Amino acid sequence: MQVAIIDFGSQWTHRIHRTLKYLGVNSEILPVSAPLKKILMADALVFSGGAIRIGLGESKKIGNARKYLENFEGPIMGVCAGQQFIGMHFGGKARPAAGPEYGKVELIVDDHDELFEGLPGKFTVGASHNDEVVDTPGFSVLAHSKDCSNHAFKSNSRPIYGTLFHPEVEHTEHGDKIYANFLKIVKR
Repeated sequence: MQVAIIDFGSQWTHRIHRTLKYLGVNSEILPVSAPLKKILMADALVFSGGAIRIGLGESKKIGNARKYLENFEGPIMGVCAGQQFIGMHFGGKARPAAGPEYGKVELIVDDHDELFEGLPGKFTVGASHNDEVVDTPGFSVLAHSKDCSNHAFKSNSRPIYGTLFHPEVEHTEHGDKIYANFLKIVKR
């Protein structure tokens, strides 16, 4: 299995790579300028987080990412800015969250679908964001927090998932399990 990690400039992109490696998966970190042909060779995509604020229209920093979403047919997971990008690409809106979340946050799971299979209803996650994406047509909310109504979602029609929190950071309980659950989706 080959996973392409699309780098939106997150300080934790290498942790995504290391987590996937630990789970026995080949992965490669690619810039948002990578040619579509290279992306289409992967079995799955992970859009990393990053310092870009998708909701403020920093679209110059997303490179070819729109082409990737429009042409890649396999499973996709977005993390933080990657989740916001996916949500907005498919018609969602970005807004400031009720409160910025930095560090440890209590996540409340609303739907124990494939991504949260086998996990508790509440656990601690690592977050680093000001904004959230809301009103995501064609997506179901999987989890929320006290200050963020859409911490995780999934597409109702394609294997596309997103988490506003960072499963790859040490503050996130069960982060490896979340990535392992995503990889099970890829294997189907």
